[in-house]
Amino acid sequence: MGKILIVSLNPEERSFLFGLARKQGLIYTAATIEKAAALLSTIAFDVAVLDAESAGHQRLRVGLSKIPSLVLAGGDEDKLKEAIRAWPDDRYIDYLLLSPKPLDVARSRRVLATADAFSRLKASVSRLSSSRDLAVRKLERVYAEIKDVGGSLSQGIVREIEKRTSIQARYARFMALKRNIEDILRKIHAANDVFDLLNSLVEVKGTVQAGSVSIYILETSETLGPYLKPLVWDDDYLVHAEFSRHIALLQAEDFAAVAARSGAVVRSVDPGRDSRCAFRYRDGLRRPLRSLLAIPLQSEAGVVGVLEVYDRADDGPGGGGFTEEDEQLLRGLSEHIALAMTKLNLIQYDALTGLLRPDPFFEKIIHRLESYSKRRRESGSFAMVMGDVDWFKHYNDRHGQEAGNRLLRELAGVLRSAIREDDLLCRYGGEEFLFFLSSVGNIEEATLLTERIRKSVEEHPFPDEESQPRHDLTMSFGLTLFPSENLGPPGTVTKALLKTIASEADLALAEAKGKRMSALHVDEKLITKNRVCAFVREKAAVMSKTSILEEAKEKVFAEKRRSPRHYASTICLFRENGSYKVGCTIDLSLEGTRFSSDTPFDPAETIDLFLILGNQARAFQGEVVHSRKASAKASRYDTGVRFRDLKPADRDALRAYFL
Repeated sequence: MGKILIVSLNPEERSFLFGLARKQGLIYTAATIEKAAALLSTIAFDVAVLDAESAGHQRLRVGLSKIPSLVLAGGDEDKLKEAIRAWPDDRYIDYLLLSPKPLDVARSRRVLATADAFSRLKASVSRLSSSRDLAVRKLERVYAEIKDVGGSLSQGIVREIEKRTSIQARYARFMALKRNIEDILRKIHAANDVFDLLNSLVEVKGTVQAGSVSIYILETSETLGPYLKPLVWDDDYLVHAEFSRHIALLQAEDFAAVAARSGAVVRSVDPGRDSRCAFRYRDGLRRPLRSLLAIPLQSEAGVVGVLEVYDRADDGPGGGGFTEEDEQLLRGLSEHIALAMTKLNLIQYDALTGLLRPDPFFEKIIHRLESYSKRRRESGSFAMVMGDVDWFKHYNDRHGQEAGNRLLRELAGVLRSAIREDDLLCRYGGEEFLFFLSSVGNIEEATLLTERIRKSVEEHPFPDEESQPRHDLTMSFGLTLFPSENLGPPGTVTKALLKTIASEADLALAEAKGKRMSALHVDEKLITKNRVCAFVREKAAVMSKTSILEEAKEKVFAEKRRSPRHYASTICLFRENGSYKVGCTIDLSLEGTRFSSDTPFDPAETIDLFLILGNQARAFQGEVVHSRKASAKASRYDTGVRFRDLKPADRDALRAYFL
């Protein structure tokens, strides 16, 4: 058990922190800076817990710098995060809230447990380094004695030199492995979202010289029961539609399932002849399986997932597969991985986007509606909105699955920013997202809020969006109001009811995407997407509500329809307020360009431009089509310009630049 120092001038806070940390080790408390300084000078602590102000006190700086794990405590989460940034990243540092709420208390205990585990791991590494240093010094003494011995046989000297060279090589490998493990642990504990964590886990395979890695999380469904869902399969991050091909039922005769079911490591040196080698290994992996090591990921609540590595690098003819050392190494890492998975709550959140998964999303809605019902709050209606990326398959086919995954992650951030604080959002399927909008007065207000989300997506510059059929990355949305008669006592609202309401939003989404016209084999180019439609119960039909929105009064830039846009950020000089300003283009085509400016331009105003195209500067004259802020919070203006009197030489220069 480690030694923990608690520093707080407030006796109630000291008592609270003592109760949190009492199971972690031997605790020392200090009510003054002077006592804390005295304790730090005489005792080697593993963890220090103190408020941000005390942590920055000059008398404690030197003593705190020797402690491997530091935890700041306080009541303001934003100030604690800001205080953490002032400390160097050569140690474990985190914060806990002085709050009696069960969720905050549970998180605080996890933070203290992680800090204690990190200190113990660092102490183990230090002991290994000391042992290594002692061994090296002994070898150096032996080598010095050999050099002093006269008349030694040449062959004996050669053997000693070879032995020392071999030891030095092993030492170099040990140091490289030590640095690799420390780097992985640092990334695991620093992961702020699911994708950061998975990126760090993929690096685990290098520590055991594995060819590829898979990571599973344990889940339960009404139809399948408990099963393992892969977040990463054979080094690939999976999208929603691919999960079903690689899942493993917990009771199946399967390597990963056996590891999760038994809580024991599974190691196979000849998987092809093993009865646990399910068809998904034979048919789903890129290469035939030569060796396998499956490690259960266990937290305090039990097994939460499985880590699998395949094909050790030296698995040639007669290779022995993964070793006991590999197993011990991964078992040590698995404790930290399970702790990080629990901290990020992968049971509730989608691994790719970090958004809520459907079941937790519905549970939060039920809890919120029951809370509204108990308080008898009259806050209007609620709306369910289904959104789907337009022509996402086209984007995936053209740019690849990994680009599609990056797009979904970026899109999730845009959607999060577009909704209000009280609204909920989940990833419902591959490129489908489900929203729960709180406190909307009627169908028109819900539609306007959804239109704001739609416009946020349309105006965001996504990578390679110009390759889409409409030269833009957009989404279509369907919405429905939550029936007020379904708001009743606890138990009235169920997941089945919410899924039924979500299916109504899905029907409206089908209308927004023009699926009825698709069924009639209408040319896809003629189908209107990128809009909002609503399900209206009174008319028992799906009908568009976009007519309540004001039509766009400004003229749409024709360049978007006639010539493909190129997101080319090249230097642009333009005349503004009587002098030339230097900026960069946002996009560029044969018809015009868009650039950022400090002030707006008047529509139809003529401006002089100089564009740097490769190694030449060319003069252009343009007519302003639009000049507006990209968003309400933006400080600069996006100005779109259509070229005037474009000369053939200028057009050729633009074409050459695009190529």
